[in-house]
Amino acid sequence: MIYLELFLGFLKVGCFAFGGAYGAIPLIRDVVLSYGWLDDEMLSYMIAVSESTPGPIMVNLATYIGSSQAGFAGASAATLAVVLPSFLIILLCTALLKTVWKNPYVQAILRGMKPCVIGIVLATGIYMVVQNCFGSISSAAADEQGIIITVLLVAAMVVYQRIAKKKLSPILLIVLSAAAGIVLYGI
Repeated sequence: MIYLELFLGFLKVGCFAFGGAYGAIPLIRDVVLSYGWLDDEMLSYMIAVSESTPGPIMVNLATYIGSSQAGFAGASAATLAVVLPSFLIILLCTALLKTVWKNPYVQAILRGMKPCVIGIVLATGIYMVVQNCFGSISSAAADEQGIIITVLLVAAMVVYQRIAKKKLSPILLIVLSAAAGIVLYGI
């Protein structure tokens, strides 16, 4: 039964996750919490780890959650389910690309989805900053180290962009946040 639940839960994520992994995080959170596979804190940690490891975040999360719930077979079921819709859509799009891509209605739909995806990614980012800096609404305990790291990273981005006239590399941000975490939280 757990294999079917993993498959159907992550199939839902794969079918309705538009805009990439960051846009899918709220849907993943909803599915994982509704089935009780992880609590919110553990899921937040796994999102951070999935962002830091190679590969798509959705696939990394599906594999980890499937593995934690039902071993290798669970990891396989969850991973297959999360990538299956995208795989089938890519096959269909490849077959229909020449005619569909130039269709003005398809272009209008894609242009209309961009602001929605931006909003979802922004809301997820804000939620994760608030969650990691201030905890849940019920506890409302501020994490001073988390706030310091967030402020330092935002300052580094702004200063670098003003000096170098280009955006700071996400890889460098990850390295800076890891170094700040080691310094502020200790080993």
